[in-house]
Amino acid sequence: MESSRALASSPLHKTPKSWKERNPRTSFPFATPKQLRTSCSYKRSADKDLTRGVGLGCNGSDESSDFARILKNAAIGLAAAAAVSVRGCDSSALAESLTVAFPASRDIEVNRVQKTLVETWGLIRETFIDPTFNHQDWDSKLQQTMVEMFPLKSADAAYGKISGMLATLGDPFTRIISPKEYQSFRIGNDGNLQGVGMFINTEPDSGRLVVLSCIEGSPADRAGILEGDEIVEINGESVAGLSGEVAAQKLRGRVGTTVIVKLVSQQGNDKNGPSQREVRIPREVIRLSPLSSTIIYHQLNDGHMSKTGYVRLSAFSQTAASEMENAIKEMENQGVQSYILDLRNNPGGLMKAGLDVAQIWLDGDGILVNTVDRNGDMLPINMVQSHALTHDPLVVLVNEGSASASEILAGALHDNGRAILVGHKTFGKGKIQSVTELDDGSALFITVAKYLSPALHEIDKVGITPDIQCTPDALNSVAPFQSRDKTKASSLEMDSCIMVAEHALDEVQQSKGTAS
Repeated sequence: MESSRALASSPLHKTPKSWKERNPRTSFPFATPKQLRTSCSYKRSADKDLTRGVGLGCNGSDESSDFARILKNAAIGLAAAAAVSVRGCDSSALAESLTVAFPASRDIEVNRVQKTLVETWGLIRETFIDPTFNHQDWDSKLQQTMVEMFPLKSADAAYGKISGMLATLGDPFTRIISPKEYQSFRIGNDGNLQGVGMFINTEPDSGRLVVLSCIEGSPADRAGILEGDEIVEINGESVAGLSGEVAAQKLRGRVGTTVIVKLVSQQGNDKNGPSQREVRIPREVIRLSPLSSTIIYHQLNDGHMSKTGYVRLSAFSQTAASEMENAIKEMENQGVQSYILDLRNNPGGLMKAGLDVAQIWLDGDGILVNTVDRNGDMLPINMVQSHALTHDPLVVLVNEGSASASEILAGALHDNGRAILVGHKTFGKGKIQSVTELDDGSALFITVAKYLSPALHEIDKVGITPDIQCTPDALNSVAPFQSRDKTKASSLEMDSCIMVAEHALDEVQQSKGTAS
């Protein structure tokens, strides 16, 4: 994948549906009845929808009439040049569609974004976690933004107005992205693309477009492109000033085509300075795996050799749970006796994927996570007759880069007594976003709830403190180990947190009297 690793850093509540698919009835997350505490069961195999659907502003005749009043008030004082229809209400208080006059731009692209503005405004009004909208008149924001959008000449500028409106909510996770950006987001979560298999990013200080890594066996990897190489041209065009996302789009393309990349390499040139080279790279179907694994061999204090399964999960994509399940089954067949699950620097992704992964390790019907909606109502999400693939001892590695869905998973495993947490305090992002594909192909991310751990520990802006810190003192009495995969051995052997995790697993196994 040729874009930044930060494509999905928030837990997303459900797979998005387009506006057309939602009509004439629109679904919104966490529109639950007002109760102090309700419950919701979550079954991984059933892909159960955790939300209740409500019509846009149509929860009853009172709200329907209120919605009509707000829209009418929003149109007061505006020059009526065209009409925008708002659908989705089945209450008798409203007709099938409500037509509201707004100043419509003559520019076709801007006019389309104006309609997206109304769509965005309505979704925020129904689902945003703060019902005060950051203590501002959200209805007036629609009027103000529509008027500001009217004289614009480009869709980009119009999207900028929507972004500005969303910024007033004071929540950086509630945002809109363009159709092109949304396609990249979907690539990151779907797990496949057509390209060269490179992770790239623009350095914020220098503006250089550098290679973060190449997917093993990908065209970029076979071409000898290395971490730290700088990309200066793509197909003969300079990349100066381009964002990582724009450059990634240039690298992607139809399978069977090629792309020419000019690189500057700092490696292996001490006297003559950096070297330039140009490579022609074929585009192929690239499978993006968020998971890597190996078996670590470790000698116990009693002289016996144990096998520890090491699994690193870099993101919560749609394939994360299935790949985790396959890896665990394979290692169980090879006699693994304990596990290390590495969530360090995992920024999150799909909330559902995090819940799915949790149930691979857990039994029963306990709580996975608690969600709190805009009304302060709590919704515990429980397992449904979950059956763990293994009961072997488990350590989960976390650090300040473990965020969002990583924290949901770590909290679920820790608070249910399944895992020991080792590392450093996590990032502290305890908010959940829904993502909705809008009619023009853009996507709206909305913070719809916050979450607490199963034991009701606050996560947002607090983080999770591990049971054991990776400090020099924690390395006492830690024995060396070897990885079965020699290509990974050196990096694992130098990792102090993995050494601490191994020591913790030794103690768990010794306390049981024998290896499980």
